[in-house]
Amino acid sequence: MADGPGDGAGNGPGRTRGRIFADLTPFRISADYRRLWFGNMVSWVGSGMTALAISLQVYDLTGSSFYVGLVGIFTLVPLVVFGLYGGAVADTVDRRKLGLYSALGSAALSAALSAGTFAGVANVWFLYAVIALQSICQALNGPARSAMIPKLLPPEHLPAANALNSMIMTTGTLVGPMLGGLVVGFAGYKTAYLIDAITFAASLYAMWRLPAMLPERTAGGAPGGVAGGAGGTKRPSVMEGLRFLATRPNLRMTFFSDFCAMILAHPRALFPAVAVLWYGGDARTTGLLVAAPAIGALLGGVFSGWQSRVHRHGLAVLISVGGWGAAIAAFGLTRQLWLGLFMLAVAGFSDTVSMVFRNTMMQVAAPDEMRGRLQGVFIVVVAGGPRLGDFLAGTVADLTSPAVMVVGGGVACVLAVTVLGLTRRSFARYDARNPVP
Repeated sequence: MADGPGDGAGNGPGRTRGRIFADLTPFRISADYRRLWFGNMVSWVGSGMTALAISLQVYDLTGSSFYVGLVGIFTLVPLVVFGLYGGAVADTVDRRKLGLYSALGSAALSAALSAGTFAGVANVWFLYAVIALQSICQALNGPARSAMIPKLLPPEHLPAANALNSMIMTTGTLVGPMLGGLVVGFAGYKTAYLIDAITFAASLYAMWRLPAMLPERTAGGAPGGVAGGAGGTKRPSVMEGLRFLATRPNLRMTFFSDFCAMILAHPRALFPAVAVLWYGGDARTTGLLVAAPAIGALLGGVFSGWQSRVHRHGLAVLISVGGWGAAIAAFGLTRQLWLGLFMLAVAGFSDTVSMVFRNTMMQVAAPDEMRGRLQGVFIVVVAGGPRLGDFLAGTVADLTSPAVMVVGGGVACVLAVTVLGLTRRSFARYDARNPVP
C-alpha cells in the first residue's frame, strides 16, 4: 500500500519512507492552508469553551439536567437539517465568501452571548436560540471550508492535510472545555463568550486572505456547478448531490463503513454505567473513559506521517474500521481500567485513520462541483451516526447488559465491515493514484 519516490515537495524517498510524525509539508507549501489551519484551531478551542460555558449556565439557570440535555438537541438538529443544504450552497457560490460570512455570523453570535450576559439577560431560551443559530452557521461553514482544501494543495498532500485537520477538532474538544471551566470559574460566563468571539478573528483573517473559490464545472456540464466556471450560479440542489452519490459506489462505501463503527459499536452512552459497574469508579472515571478515545484520535493525527505513503485508501478504511470494532470488543472484555482506557485510545486512533482516508477519497474522487454536497453528507453522518449509536447502545444495554452491548457491538462492527469489503471488492482495490468514485 506504500508508494516509492518522494512526496513532491522536495522530500526524497528515504525521508518520506521513514516519516513517523505528522507530515507538515502542507504548512510549508501553502501559506493559505497554514493560515486556515491555525484560524480553525483557535476558533475550535474557543467554541469548545462556549459549549461548556453554555451547559454550565443552563444548569445554573434551571438546576435541571434535562434542560442541559436540550443544549445537545438545539445544537444537533440545525446541524443535521442544514448540513445537506449547506453543502449544496457551497457548490454554487464562492466558497471563500460563504466561509467568511458564516464564520462572521458565528463570531457575532458569540459576541451576542457575551453582551447578553453582561446586560444581565438570564433566559435559557435566549441561549438555546443562539446555539441553534450558531449550528446553522457551522452547517454552512463546514462544507465550504472542507471543499477549499483540495484547491489549496496537490492531491498527494491531502492525506497529510486531513491528518492535520483531524487534530483541530480533537484538540478543540479536549482543550476548549478545560479552558472554559477555568475561565468561567475565574471570570464568569461573559468572559468565556467574549474570548470565543475574539478567537474567530484568526479564522476570519485566514478566510479573508484566500482567493475567490468558485466551484469548477466539469467539461460535460454536470449539474450543480457554476456556469462557465466563474459565471452565474445554479440554484442549490441537495437532490443532485444525493443522486450523484447513489451512482458512485466507492464514495458511498465511505459512509457505509463509518456507520458500521458509529452505530454498531459506539459505547459512549454506557460510560457512566460502565465506570460504576466494571471499575467501581465515579464521575472522574467516566471522564477518563470519555477522554481516552479523544486522546487516541489526537495521537492518530500526531503519528500520521506514514499515511501519505498509502495508496489503497479503501482497504485502509476497511482495516481501520475493523480495528475500531476489535478495540471496542476488547474494551468490553476487560475489567482493568488501564487496559480499558488503552483499548478506547486504540479505537480513537483507528477512527482518525479511517476519517483521514475517507475524507481524502471524497476530496480526490469527487468533482469539485460536488465536494460541498459530499461534505454536507459527511457532516450529517458524523453528527447523526453517533447519536443513533448512543440510542442503540442504551436500548440494547437495558435489554441485556452493558457487556453484551459493548462486546457484541464491536464484533458486529468487524463482521459488518468485513461483509462490506467482500461484497464491494472495488472499494478494497481503490487506488488513490487512479481514483474511481
